Amino acid sequence: MYTYEPEGVCAKKIAFEIENNAVKHLVFTGGCPGNLLGIGRLVEGMPVDEVISRLKGVTCGRKATSCPDQLVAALEAFRVGKLEEEIPVVFPSMAG
Repeated sequence: MYTYEPEGVCAKKIAFEIENNAVKHLVFTGGCPGNLLGIGRLVEGMPVDEVISRLKGVTCGRKATSCPDQLVAALEAFRVGKLEEEIPVVFPSMAG
């Protein structure tokens, strides 16, 4: 899972996986829940370059950016190696 902290938008975090150069499991934290859930469903399985091509430059109201545009920033950061994959930590059960 990769995470990105967007700038200039209501969402506070973007988390996603990339599998075979396609976006998987996109989740926004914060922002407009319905719209961001919809974006996540629409781009699921879409090639990274296609997502970038479709969403780059989308603005929100008077803002110079938007959550979709910040997703593009996250994917571009991924492409150039600026994001590190977070490996989930699994703790052994303490049940005895």
